[in-house]
Amino acid sequence: MPDAGSVQFFDALAEMARTSTVVIDRPRNKPHPKIPEAIYPVDYGHLEGTTSGDGEGIDVFVGSATGAGVVAVLLTADLVKRDTEIKLVLDCTPAEIEAVRSFLVDVLEIGAHLVTRTN
Repeated sequence: MPDAGSVQFFDALAEMARTSTVVIDRPRNKPHPKIPEAIYPVDYGHLEGTTSGDGEGIDVFVGSATGAGVVAVLLTADLVKRDTEIKLVLDCTPAEIEAVRSFLVDVLEIGAHLVTRTN
């Protein structure tokens, strides 16, 4: 059973996603702008009107499970950019969650820790 802090954390993220406009910068199956061989497995963008650790909008991966909400977060550490961030995984199936994790870790070679919503 998830602890109350975990539930509260995911509830807060869900509210933030629900009350924000999702802006898709990089559609599914399109290449990364700096790494052409890296193809996005799901839509990727940000939540308009939010701020992440890098000063930009909170990053979000959006899958095909419409209505599922925030199903996971990825805590990332990018040694090249020398930053850490949280990336929301929104409306993704389990297969899409794994594809996003693999995209970050195996393709972009960014350290990422996956935390899934358990309630």
